[in-house]
Amino acid sequence: MTELLHQRDAYLRTFSGRVLRVHEGEVVLDRTAFYATGGGQPHDTGVLSFQPEGAPGPRQAQVTSVRKEGDLVWHSLDGPLPSEGDTVQGEIDWNRRHALMRTHTALHVLCGVIYTEWGVPVTGGNMEPLSARMDFELDPTPEGFGTLVEELVNKELAEDRPIEVSFLPRSEAAADPALIRTKVSLVPDHVAEVRVVDIVGLDRQADGGLHVRSTAEVGAVRVLKTESKGKGNKRVRIEVLDRAPAP
Repeated sequence: MTELLHQRDAYLRTFSGRVLRVHEGEVVLDRTAFYATGGGQPHDTGVLSFQPEGAPGPRQAQVTSVRKEGDLVWHSLDGPLPSEGDTVQGEIDWNRRHALMRTHTALHVLCGVIYTEWGVPVTGGNMEPLSARMDFELDPTPEGFGTLVEELVNKELAEDRPIEVSFLPRSEAAADPALIRTKVSLVPDHVAEVRVVDIVGLDRQADGGLHVRSTAEVGAVRVLKTESKGKGNKRVRIEVLDRAPAP
């Protein structure tokens, strides 16, 4: 299996690992800090460097995509491939990673605000660096919904709430239905230990994605659009900013 280093330290930018498998431009490592696409969060990119036996110098390949297959993480490479058993050095594209962390935390704050105000679950979502959408089972929406949500989210971000990550046995997590804020649980059945992300005082839920250390690190959010996506389903589109939008 691949050890997921980022699950305990989202700020880890470099690491070393050993190649377990090589197949058609992809490699599996025994440990990685690269996040694989999942849970609405896109994959990381970056670089793998290695020194082939007998080669005059190091080799480097771009990590262009990362996917998870069971307990293994496959890294798609553009460039030379290491061999099974090689030791590699990985480096994350930090600008992309940090933008995704800020965006993911912004979505959790949005989720927390809407759950607190209206008590409704998330029905879907997606994100790219500094832009995202989230759908809610909400109908009807109040007058000025987008403006109100933007104000509430930015107020929570400015509170500089700490964000804590912990791990619970599946049986303990299953006994707390409040940990699942989505309409359908996204926690795979085979997961024995559930990762919990807690925006202290606002939102606590099971989540495998990566987050910043406090809400202030997100910056600010602008609600770009709210729209209906079928009966009783509302979509909120946001962008993440370095500072609060002008009134």
